[in-house]
Amino acid sequence: MSRRPARSAPSTARSTAVPTRPCSGMLFEIGSKSKIPEFIKSVKESGGETRLMGFGHRVYKNYDPRAKVIKAMAEQVFEVTGKNPLLDIALELERIALEDEYFVKRKLYPNVDFYSGLIYQAMKFPVDMFPVLFAIPPHVGLACAVERDDGRQRPEDRPPAPDLPRLRRAPFHPVRQARLTRPNPA
Repeated sequence: MSRRPARSAPSTARSTAVPTRPCSGMLFEIGSKSKIPEFIKSVKESGGETRLMGFGHRVYKNYDPRAKVIKAMAEQVFEVTGKNPLLDIALELERIALEDEYFVKRKLYPNVDFYSGLIYQAMKFPVDMFPVLFAIPPHVGLACAVERDDGRQRPEDRPPAPDLPRLRRAPFHPVRQARLTRPNPA
C-alpha cells in the first residue's frame, strides 16, 4: 500500500484541499474490498501520513446531509452509465468507517466529495477536470451569499465572504448590453 506524503494539516485524517482527485486515487490504490482493513489500519497508525480522503468537513460535524443526496444521485447515475467498479470499495469503506470508533470519535463522516468523484468518472470527465468541477459549487454559494447579504456571517458561508458592500458597488454589465469588440485585422 503506497503512502501519501504527510501534509501540514493535523493528523485527524481531514483534508481541506480539493479532495476529489485524491479520493478517487485512494479508492483506486485500495483496489479491492479485501484490502480495506489493511488501509484502515494504515490510516490509524500512520500519524497522518496515510489519509482517509472524502471524509470529514469543516462545518458538518456529523454525517454531511449533502452526502446522502449525492450518494442517492450516484446510484441514479450508475443506472445510466453502468456501475463504477470503485463503488463497491467506496461503500465498504464508508460502512467500516461509520462503525469504527477511531473515525466516529474524530467525527469523520463521508462528505460530498466521497461519491461525487465516482459520478464524474462515470460521466467520463477527465480526472484533471475534477478541481475545476469542484470549484464551481463554492463559487455559486459565494454568489448567493453576496445576493442575500445582510451583514451576518453564517457558518455555511465558505470561504468567509469578502467585503460584500464593495462587491455590491462594483458596476454590473449584463451580457446582452455588453459591446462585443473584434480585434482589428492586421
